[in-house]
Amino acid sequence: MIALEGINGGIIALIVVIVVVVIAAIAIISWWIRTSNRLKKEQIKIDEAASGIDVALTKRFDLLTKEVAVVKGYAKHESTTLANVISMRRPSSDASMKEKADFSAACTKAFDSINVVAEQYPDLKANTNFLNLQNQIAEVEEQLQASRRVYNSNVTVFNEDIVVFPSSLIAKHLRLVKRDFFEAEETKRQDVKIEF
Repeated sequence: MIALEGINGGIIALIVVIVVVVIAAIAIISWWIRTSNRLKKEQIKIDEAASGIDVALTKRFDLLTKEVAVVKGYAKHESTTLANVISMRRPSSDASMKEKADFSAACTKAFDSINVVAEQYPDLKANTNFLNLQNQIAEVEEQLQASRRVYNSNVTVFNEDIVVFPSSLIAKHLRLVKRDFFEAEETKRQDVKIEF
């Protein structure tokens, strides 16, 4: 009788251990799947936000070329500035964020150059097409800023998740690497000089 109770106690203990191990394995596997899916969804959000930046950069470049066409008629001797704008190439959608940021900085520089040219031609500044383009450019700048904020926010969440334990284990297994931020243009990082 005592031997039978010892065997039953051992079997019950073994069953309890097996149940605990199975429950732990299920919990770990479900955590792994949830975390892996979350990281993949974060990557999709980053790609979507990057696409928003691409759309805004494309629209910005299109407006820049239209503005160049309007300015050409007024400023024939400003060919160097206009030729530089025309020669610009928009980066592809799979280009790095650094290349896109450099392109954005080049567009900003081109807009500034065109505005300097426009200052020399009062008729151009009063031209309705030019004014309309200026308004559209301001709207695109706002869209680009919003796209940058969304992109950088998504990158922050993703980068934090892939370096923080325990999700970093899954990130390493999936070979995920930190994403680059869309950095501010160098000219916009400089201090503003206010003169009176």
